[in-house]
Amino acid sequence: MATLTSTITESISLNGADRGSTNTLSVASVTQVFHRIVTCPTGQDTTVVTFDEHADDQAGVVGALDVEDVKYIRVTNLDNTNPINLSLQIDAGEDNSAADESATILVAAGRSFIMGAASDGVAVSDANATLIDALHNLQALLIDPISNNVTVEVFIAS
Repeated sequence: MATLTSTITESISLNGADRGSTNTLSVASVTQVFHRIVTCPTGQDTTVVTFDEHADDQAGVVGALDVEDVKYIRVTNLDNTNPINLSLQIDAGEDNSAADESATILVAAGRSFIMGAASDGVAVSDANATLIDALHNLQALLIDPISNNVTVEVFIAS
């Protein structure tokens, strides 16, 4: 086991004063990482990772990460010009089947999206704009490159 350390630093000086910040996160008990760099062709969605409740046993989806073990997720758009749509595919029924819902986030060129747990880590609702506290599992992460081929980096610690 190891500890993952992630550090985010913003550095800016406004009117001669430092307004930057540094935040460090330590994630303990990491036993595996999933790291890949993927070219996503324009005109199609690319699944960059799938999650499954039974990935550790024979009933699981081959190649999927165990949704309950994931502790840290980062997706970085490595393109220096083009944004991407990152689709969080959500297993709202938590029945380990295909995604029931999705949430899409624009990730600008050179930017990253970071989240913690994939199990009970996300939910969406179109009924109203109130806080949702009944969270669901991620089923997959998809990339829509919008208008040009893009390259993304995926880093996940479990």
